[in-house]
Amino acid sequence: MDTFTGSLRLRSDSMSSSASQGSRSKVLLRQRLAQLLTCIEDLSSDDEASEEVSRSLDEAFQLCGSYIPTDAFRMHMVTWNVATAEPPEDITSLLQLDVQPPTDLYVIGLQEVSSSPVRFISDLLVEDSWSHVFMDTLAPRGFIKVTSVRMQGLLLLVFAKQVHLPYIRDIQTTYTRTGIFGYWGNKGGVSVRFSFYGHMVCFLNCHLAAHMNYALQRVDEFEYILETQDFDISESPNVLDHKVVFWFGDLNFRIADHGLHFLRSSINSGRLNLLWSKDQLLMMKKKEAFLQEFEEGPLNFKPTYKFARNSDTYDTSSPKTWFGFNGKKRKPAWTDRILWRIKPKDLPSEDDEKASTCTDDGQDEYPIMVTQDKYTSDMSYGVSDHKPVIATFSLELRKCFDTPMVHISPVGVWSADQDAVLTYTVQEDFMSSTWDWIGLYKVGFKSASDYETFVWVRENELPETNEVIQISVDKDEIPLLGGQYVLGYYSTNMQSILGLSSNFQILESKRAVMEGLVPEGINGINK
Repeated sequence: MDTFTGSLRLRSDSMSSSASQGSRSKVLLRQRLAQLLTCIEDLSSDDEASEEVSRSLDEAFQLCGSYIPTDAFRMHMVTWNVATAEPPEDITSLLQLDVQPPTDLYVIGLQEVSSSPVRFISDLLVEDSWSHVFMDTLAPRGFIKVTSVRMQGLLLLVFAKQVHLPYIRDIQTTYTRTGIFGYWGNKGGVSVRFSFYGHMVCFLNCHLAAHMNYALQRVDEFEYILETQDFDISESPNVLDHKVVFWFGDLNFRIADHGLHFLRSSINSGRLNLLWSKDQLLMMKKKEAFLQEFEEGPLNFKPTYKFARNSDTYDTSSPKTWFGFNGKKRKPAWTDRILWRIKPKDLPSEDDEKASTCTDDGQDEYPIMVTQDKYTSDMSYGVSDHKPVIATFSLELRKCFDTPMVHISPVGVWSADQDAVLTYTVQEDFMSSTWDWIGLYKVGFKSASDYETFVWVRENELPETNEVIQISVDKDEIPLLGGQYVLGYYSTNMQSILGLSSNFQILESKRAVMEGLVPEGINGINK
């Protein structure tokens, strides 16, 4: 594995996912610039020469420009096997809430969330304790839960800044069981996919087979998950069809061959590089072509398994077998990992490659670059025998669109003393439904379902594009107390909020004063 130090970062992009593609692109660029230099040397007052210079210069700059995305977003990812523990009270260190530049997306993958039958059924009815602590921590910071998916102990949560919600579309989730021949969900994978400003991304949280001797089975399980998971999206029906895939979780790969004493010595002395050659995942990547498409930062943090709880000391005791005998002593390992994959472009044929020397080679009009800025663990958390692993990424991309599908706004003054009015306009055609609804959210809301009230969109017929639709909201549905609110249009077909109004003030109502909920004189209201 290559190492990097200091501020050097690992980067991949959708236009040069292989060395050969990158070199061909550079050759083409050099050819364009060489043509320009030749034209300059032969430049005369001839109009034809001037036009050739202009044309070559334009082609060269267009080619250069296609490599420079215009917007950057920061993503914070966490994977953590929580070993059925309850969440800690404070997760601010885990989420690194005050970093600069600020985070745009949080993706949290958990394994072994408590899933006893009674507990699992109760979690189906209400949010589990882990989801609650993340939502309660992130909502005051302006992050809304985009979606989540759970399969027994596997849980995947995605949060986004409120401003990004209208540009996160076509959200779908799925899961695959691999435990006990695929009939039990203690092992397997859960995934979330969506379009982020038009770029198809997929997040896959896995918990694979345990124990030292099952490295090949882990690879087989991952391949099975990739083959069986599908989505109802024509452009990206399978996981690997997405432009960017993040694969993470308790992948359970161990450190082979080395003895416990050598492992301890290498870890204590900080010579982690001595262990990389025997890391099973890195070894498997050399053998399996499909694994080689996934990138990972260097393992410059201590192995995250297995620790004595509430400590930073490795638990190297001998586990008991089913028959009461002592098993092999546990050895530390990098079981918890975060990798990513940029969808490779189809390699051109020889004829295509020859043709590319004189024509544009079809560069992606909307490129995306993925840069890993950090890959580490947080040793301060001890509720589990695993330590959480954190990775931060910069997503540099050219937006495919920057206008929400629906424009929505309140009309006039809102209070519970009178019926209110809102308007919405469909700005781009989409598969709307009479089951779509518009929610009234208090600023700081946690998810699309965390509304104060809602109204259905027009029921008789679907609106035309750019048609202004007016809807009345009954005063009895408006909060009595004032505050900052926002309106959101939710699409049932796309499973996402397609438009948000600006924040606006709802005034305290006369009823609130009369019922003693607020003191007299608020907003100039008297009894």
